[in-house]
Amino acid sequence: MLRFMLPAVLAAGPAFAAAEGKPFFSLYNTDLIVLMAFVIFVGILVYFKVPGKVSDLLDGRAVGIQSELDEARRLREEALALHASFERRQAEVKNDAARSVEKAKADAQLAADQAKAEIEASITRRLKAAGDQLASAEASALRDVRDRAIAVAIGAAGDVLIKQMDAERNDALVQQAIADVQARLH
Repeated sequence: MLRFMLPAVLAAGPAFAAAEGKPFFSLYNTDLIVLMAFVIFVGILVYFKVPGKVSDLLDGRAVGIQSELDEARRLREEALALHASFERRQAEVKNDAARSVEKAKADAQLAADQAKAEIEASITRRLKAAGDQLASAEASALRDVRDRAIAVAIGAAGDVLIKQMDAERNDALVQQAIADVQARLH
């Protein structure tokens, strides 16, 4: 292609410019030379099918650009869908976290109320147990005092009886006890 363009460029050079007084269809007319060079140039381009090749290249590039645009559009739509999904998930997680916090607060309040009730019940049980122990200790002390008083009274009565008892009276009491036992058995 370059070998055909070089003669056309040389033919259209300023050396062949039209001079005054020369006919229109001569090599001295620059307009005619430029027109002929342009026609030859276009003819060479058409002969070597350059417009078809350029058209094919442009069509291929247009198809590539269109596929890139389609891919970019698809990726954008996926990104928007993914973004929306993340926003929904974030909202769900935020709601779940809020519900978890509220549930934890409610559970903590319930646990605190239960612990308070258990402590109050424990204090009540301990007070009752202490009251029962106190009553039991008081009853035990009264029993011990009564038992000791009885033991002292029996001991004193025994001492008094021993001092007042003689053999004759002892025999009479033994005979009376035997009679009482026989009466009860029969």
